[in-house]
Amino acid sequence: MQHRTTFVALITLTGLAAVAVPTPVTLQAQADDSKAIIASIDSKAVSYNDLAQKIWLFAEVGYQETRSSALLQAQLRTAGFNVTGGVAEIPTAFVAVWGSGKPVIGIVGEFDALPGLSQAAAAERAPISDNAPGHGCGHHLLGTGSAAAAIAVKERMSGTRHGGTIKFLGAPAEEGGAGKVYMLRAGLFDDVDAVVTWHPYDQNFVNASSSLAVVSGKVRFHGIAAHASGAPERARSALDAVEAMDYMVNMMREHVPSDTRMHYAITNGGGTPNVVPAFAEAEHWVRHNDMRILDGIWDRLVNAGRGAALGTDTKMEVEVTGAVWNVLPNMYLSSLMQARLEQVGGFTYTPDERAFAETLRKSLDGPLPALDRSSQVFPARVGVGGGSTDLGDVSWRVPTVQVHTATWVPGTPPHTWQAVAAGGMSIGQKGMIVAAKTMALTAIDLLNEPAHIPKAHAEFEQARGNNYKYTSRLADRKPPLDYRKQ
Repeated sequence: MQHRTTFVALITLTGLAAVAVPTPVTLQAQADDSKAIIASIDSKAVSYNDLAQKIWLFAEVGYQETRSSALLQAQLRTAGFNVTGGVAEIPTAFVAVWGSGKPVIGIVGEFDALPGLSQAAAAERAPISDNAPGHGCGHHLLGTGSAAAAIAVKERMSGTRHGGTIKFLGAPAEEGGAGKVYMLRAGLFDDVDAVVTWHPYDQNFVNASSSLAVVSGKVRFHGIAAHASGAPERARSALDAVEAMDYMVNMMREHVPSDTRMHYAITNGGGTPNVVPAFAEAEHWVRHNDMRILDGIWDRLVNAGRGAALGTDTKMEVEVTGAVWNVLPNMYLSSLMQARLEQVGGFTYTPDERAFAETLRKSLDGPLPALDRSSQVFPARVGVGGGSTDLGDVSWRVPTVQVHTATWVPGTPPHTWQAVAAGGMSIGQKGMIVAAKTMALTAIDLLNEPAHIPKAHAEFEQARGNNYKYTSRLADRKPPLDYRKQ
């Protein structure tokens, strides 16, 4: 996710959508499934930890995850999946399919790192390489844990009465690259009945909350250069246009919904003060918890740019670089996943892990939660978080459910070196195994009990509303494969 997430409410399992009471036959099937799936994941935990560690060391940024994607594809191909790489015009995106018929259960995996967060698996700041990328959001664990879940479900489906299809979707560039939006556009989710996924965090809970939709873009102004002292009357300052637009955007803050977030950076302000800049650029991001409202706010921001161009006698162009919807939670699926998470449970620290955690927490600010929260399962969360993710677009097209597990030391924010450090050692790996088991058990429930899918879809259709229409400002834009290249 694209930055730290906060939540405004908690709910218990009883507050989620009701789930049908299983029959004795179903209960026995669930028990058999649980035993087989947990045993499968436990038996391969060491190899999954090794796989995650390799991706952690690669630390490849969005759309550049060549080795990370290849490793995950090889793991799934070896497990018997039919793997197709280079989908949606993205070299590192792929799908892996096993089974046939309905339902089709999608499991999403990510594997991109973040710039500038290189860090050893150490409790004190220790970059492996200065200014190099690092997995500050734990996507090395995310992709591997999701693959582990898909493989365990496939193994259980093999040779049993389970029908249906398991479809792993390897989604690159979640961090600002909107990889899933392009995969949606390519139709890769069209046949999926429900999506199961997860995300690293510092505690264990089902995330039944929403997020912030975001539209981002670069606004460029073209003027006329001239000597700033000798012939200023001949110039038309592109930097003046950027500053005029930014001033108007800042005035807009008083006149947009109070939960809107607007932020920008001047990415090119000219070269030297004695030359009036003929070119200047600013990057703007706008967020809101409803894309349908955000669309209108973005139009107003662009109009501010047009006014700035008119007032400074310059020309303006806008490139939309990112656009993702807010997450649409599915309470019915969340209730299923919450029950499975409670069955799996958390994990306890070894003495060495506790010592690591205690040292690392000395670098964190503010009051810190209890260190043993990794061993607990918390109620599902609802509300609106402060982050943005391309999973939002998926959740408006397919009923989606997500679990968070304790891969980081309690109190650790995402996108920090502390998250990289814990994700590169056994604490992160243990949390990944909890997620893999929870996802696999949830997916097998959906395959085992046909009634779950229509119930999840009934809630899904009601939540979207009669006037729902999915659109994306990315439209026909090609995937920005070089957006992280230096």
